[in-house]
Amino acid sequence: MDNLSHNQHNVVTMSDYQSHHGLAPLSIVEAYWDALRAGREMPKRAEIDPRGIESALEYAFILERVAPGVARMRIAGSHLHDLMGMEARGMPLTAFFEQDDRVRVAGLLEEVFQTPATADITMTSSRNASQPALEARMVLLPLKSDLGDVSRILGCIVSKGVLGETPRRFKLANSMLRRLDGKVEQVEKPVVREFAEPVKAFEGKPPEPSNSKRPAYLRLVKNDD
Repeated sequence: MDNLSHNQHNVVTMSDYQSHHGLAPLSIVEAYWDALRAGREMPKRAEIDPRGIESALEYAFILERVAPGVARMRIAGSHLHDLMGMEARGMPLTAFFEQDDRVRVAGLLEEVFQTPATADITMTSSRNASQPALEARMVLLPLKSDLGDVSRILGCIVSKGVLGETPRRFKLANSMLRRLDGKVEQVEKPVVREFAEPVKAFEGKPPEPSNSKRPAYLRLVKNDD
């Protein structure tokens, strides 16, 4: 990962999480984030040092919030490039999901940024003629920017199975939010805040009754033939 701080004090030894079997990279990244915050609500983006998660770098990424519900990849490991079959940097996180699930994912992102909270997400990709079934798991961990706002996310995604033809896009199978105060929430249908404009009361004149006096320019014409 380029353009990251290389301060020695941000290198946290993860000797208990070196194996890549199964979902170990998720544990590496989450343990590193938790060690860096050291009792604070969350660490800062500038504190992330790639050497602290060296054995999980290919699965890791950093997101930047650019609009409500939209966060783009600023840094992405090689596993994310493999899933998409192309360069993943610059892509929104929602690009990894099927069209029908993108609003839900956008809602989850806003929950992570605004609550703030961490998210643990289970994903599935269905089998077809050129793509075997694929499962994946992702964690999203909030970070503060240099300005102090929560607008960055340290994340990790690990898939299990043969990739087949790319790009691979996923359905959101299950998601769990853990608020930074410790409360855990099972998410069914996340709401994307700020997407909808507030509903304004109607300020026009009410319609006149049907028996109201006709305007002067209208004239009733009677035909007795």
